[in-house]
Amino acid sequence: MNIPAELKYTKDHEWIKIEGNIATVGITDFAQGELGDIVYVDVDTLDDTVEEGDVFGSVEAVKTVSDLFMPLTGEVTEFNEALEDEPELVNSDPYNKGWMIKLEISDSSQIDDLLDAEAYKNLIEG
Repeated sequence: MNIPAELKYTKDHEWIKIEGNIATVGITDFAQGELGDIVYVDVDTLDDTVEEGDVFGSVEAVKTVSDLFMPLTGEVTEFNEALEDEPELVNSDPYNKGWMIKLEISDSSQIDDLLDAEAYKNLIEG
């Protein structure tokens, strides 16, 4: 199981890479493995401000659809357009080419509520 130490995580299996006041968000290696082959990523919140915990999109796998939850309050500034033609990048490279959105963080104090790699590992291993 790949859980990069430099990232932050949510209990809903999103990962967050924070650079200044910009956060890049995707789903974890664990999440993509649980979902199976991903066939579509839907993000309809581009240029919207979305509150922490609210749905910012969904990911569709062969057998299920799963909501994507905003890890931090902020404005969705970018969507990974490569996923429109290659949603399978979420399966093959979840932490790099498979990123989903970038957001401008509105409330940096929420970062303290995110999980570090060790806490996320403990969450998924029970």
